[in-house]
Amino acid sequence: MTVPVNYSDKNVPADVRMVEIFREPVELYKILKFEGMVASGGQAKMVVAVGQVLVNGKIEIQKRKKIVSGDTIEFNNEKIGIKLASTVTTEVSSAKTKVANSVAIDVEKK
Repeated sequence: MTVPVNYSDKNVPADVRMVEIFREPVELYKILKFEGMVASGGQAKMVVAVGQVLVNGKIEIQKRKKIVSGDTIEFNNEKIGIKLASTVTTEVSSAKTKVANSVAIDVEKK
């Protein structure tokens, strides 16, 4: 889930889009897919495998690399920063999680 536009953090560069995750770790390819950086999970796995994705400034080729709060991901001239959500979540089904007034996809490994 992308953090609202009015989100501010003194330590985050202006060119980094902050993304909240509700559980950690989350696999790298899932973040690429759910944040719309690629069209599908298969494409996400491919771009990682061929070395087109940077995690914390280094080329990452592990599709299932565990991403946690504080990590940064770069792909296709886009940078995202990962932050663990601080709100309490209520599970409404095994596939979706309701958070405040928004709905996010639960990316827990099945």
